[in-house]
Amino acid sequence: MTSSERAVDRAVGYMFENFNEKVTVEDLARVAMFSKFYFTRMFQRVTGISPGRFLTAIRLQEAKRLLLTTSINVIEVSHLVGYSSVGTFSTTFSKAVGVSPTEYRSGGGVAQLRCQSRTSRNSHNPGVVHGKVTAEHPDELGVVFVGVFPGRIPQGRPIKCTVLDRPGHFRIDDVPNGEWYVLSHSLSKDRNEVLRVPVDDDLGLSVGAYGPITVGAGVSCGPVNLTLTPKRMIDPPVVLALLEIRSSILTEAG
Repeated sequence: MTSSERAVDRAVGYMFENFNEKVTVEDLARVAMFSKFYFTRMFQRVTGISPGRFLTAIRLQEAKRLLLTTSINVIEVSHLVGYSSVGTFSTTFSKAVGVSPTEYRSGGGVAQLRCQSRTSRNSHNPGVVHGKVTAEHPDELGVVFVGVFPGRIPQGRPIKCTVLDRPGHFRIDDVPNGEWYVLSHSLSKDRNEVLRVPVDDDLGLSVGAYGPITVGAGVSCGPVNLTLTPKRMIDPPVVLALLEIRSSILTEAG
């Protein structure tokens, strides 16, 4: 780790320990031992997102765990992960995860995902994103999810996505014009492990990110080369319903 990564690691560790309390940028900068201004810029550079968005992702990750592994009601879950308003929590959760807290729990964390779905009517002359996913030990990985997202953190529904049997070349058609990030993750080859309730969503997860990229009308954008590496604590949490993606991956992969 670089000195910047070590500082961010300390700050992220503080977030994990105190996500259910009020955490300020001043608190995080003090833990990282930098000024507030420098810390904010450094954190954004290392993780790709702001400290506030990272903290929100941690809170939602814990909320997902509580919803799937306990019978605590949604109001109490929201308080346990640091929200004073259940309305704010539910709105934030729904936008990030793709379903409401109640739907996430009732569905066991599983919802339908459609990759390569029909292009939105509002998208004129969409483009193509193509590239390659690599990994240091590709034989240890199972199927690979590659999605196009509006931000650096994988949350909500992907704009477009595809699934690979293994690391390798990919092509995503009908990508709307705009600025996007291409995010990827891969899971174990073990089907039972893939479908395990995500008590720890990051366990055994490998991730990769590329972007931002600009997709123009009718343009083939690439090559977008993604390198999958084991997820570190300083990598943004995967907020979208991983179990949903896991189930869909298994369905599409047969």
